[in-house]
Amino acid sequence: MFRRDVKEIKDLILRNLRQQGLEMPLLQKRLVEAWPEVAGPAVSQYTLNTYILNQTLYVRLSVPALRADLTMRRQELVSSLNAHVGSQVIADIKFC
Repeated sequence: MFRRDVKEIKDLILRNLRQQGLEMPLLQKRLVEAWPEVAGPAVSQYTLNTYILNQTLYVRLSVPALRADLTMRRQELVSSLNAHVGSQVIADIKFC
């Protein structure tokens, strides 16, 4: 009798993505898509663009006063976004 090496499909997919170098781009896409949910509807309606470059999330806002308010909450937002994705994807947020 032989033993089967049973693994969860989730683990196999993650291992395959990691081997092909696609895990981080996928996590970055999930993080950018999570911005409206984490920031809230009031903030997301004034968000013009979001992208990640060198572990920094850049958020372009249309209201300068909101930019100043979110700058004070930057670390809280970084923690919330990384927790939402389940991995350390970004280290900082810059508001433009």
